[in-house]
Amino acid sequence: MPGLRAPSDYSQEPPRHPALLVNSKEPYNAEPHRSALVSSYVTPVEFFYKRNHGPIPIIDDINKFSVSITGLIENPKELYMKDILKLPKYAVTATLQCAGNRRTAMSKTRKVRGVGWDIAAIGNAVWGGAKLADVLELIGIPKLSHISPCGGKHVEFVSIDKCKEENGGPYKASIPLSQATNPEADVLLAYEMNGETLNRDHGYPLRVIVPGVIGARSVKWLDSINIIAEECQGFFMQKDYKMFPPSVNWDNIDWSMRRPQMDFPVQSAICSLDDVNNLKPGKITIKGYAVSGGGRGIERVDVSIDGGKTWVEASKYQKTGVPYISDNESSDKWGWVLFAAEADIPESTEIVAKAVDIGGNVQPENVEVIWNLRGILNTSWHRVRVQIDCSNM
Repeated sequence: MPGLRAPSDYSQEPPRHPALLVNSKEPYNAEPHRSALVSSYVTPVEFFYKRNHGPIPIIDDINKFSVSITGLIENPKELYMKDILKLPKYAVTATLQCAGNRRTAMSKTRKVRGVGWDIAAIGNAVWGGAKLADVLELIGIPKLSHISPCGGKHVEFVSIDKCKEENGGPYKASIPLSQATNPEADVLLAYEMNGETLNRDHGYPLRVIVPGVIGARSVKWLDSINIIAEECQGFFMQKDYKMFPPSVNWDNIDWSMRRPQMDFPVQSAICSLDDVNNLKPGKITIKGYAVSGGGRGIERVDVSIDGGKTWVEASKYQKTGVPYISDNESSDKWGWVLFAAEADIPESTEIVAKAVDIGGNVQPENVEVIWNLRGILNTSWHRVRVQIDCSNM
């Protein structure tokens, strides 16, 4: 692609914040400490998790950069940044979450394969860009289409990067055309993050944002858009990011038996406490995040200070000064909520959090029932231990 190129080595990586917890150096995968996530509703760019599959692409000439739109359409098109910037600009607040968030905890039950994420492979940002539905109208595909005039049913996004899983080829993924052409789905071709130009780690100069869906479908460093009849056949759609039952192992797996994961289930985690904490007896504030896929708001966050025997409802919020109502237009339907609960902790105990979304979906109690060999979608109750130190009192 003119203007944008993918290096074959890691000698030209961008700078990163030194406080990030690095899970893999090459390719670079890192997350902030969990406590950083509850410092603000919108996650600062420098503390937004970094998920990569190869060296970070480099832009040489933004004026030469373009995205090709091809496939089952009558008139293929090259879109330059100036063309995209002419379209109406939207700001969409949306949480992105790696499907492997909380994988490390799942691996403690039985070993899984994948990057060892703690609970911070997630972040909430304000994405700025053009709606994909407007872009597709430019090539003759009307809004709210389930099939294009030439028979396309899926929209494939192809990156410029180089992935070992694709044998050196680019990362790619797809979503249904019905989702891509629905303005209410808020799928963006984004060029801004939190009011600033995307940085290289997060997809500069142009990336896809698919709200409410696992991060694997929000393709960075966009190179081309293809209108296709069947879903993308790339590695990350067909041989990864699928949800298998605990009985499936690497000897009996059949990837064709499961559909690619799209929406993520209801999720919550405690961020103000580590897995094990040594505290003095007394009052503490328990803080964390809760989110559900598909635009489903959070109805309730329950917190227990006795390992799940009794519960209290936490307060939840998004924007300062605006009450959070799960299905109200004043709330960000694609964004997480932060929660808080006050508790008096007189003795050592286990603190637990679980969330319920507006569909009545609730997190499973135990990780064992959702264990899967790739360690994705660990949405079990989040538990932390508190050891009370009564010395010197």
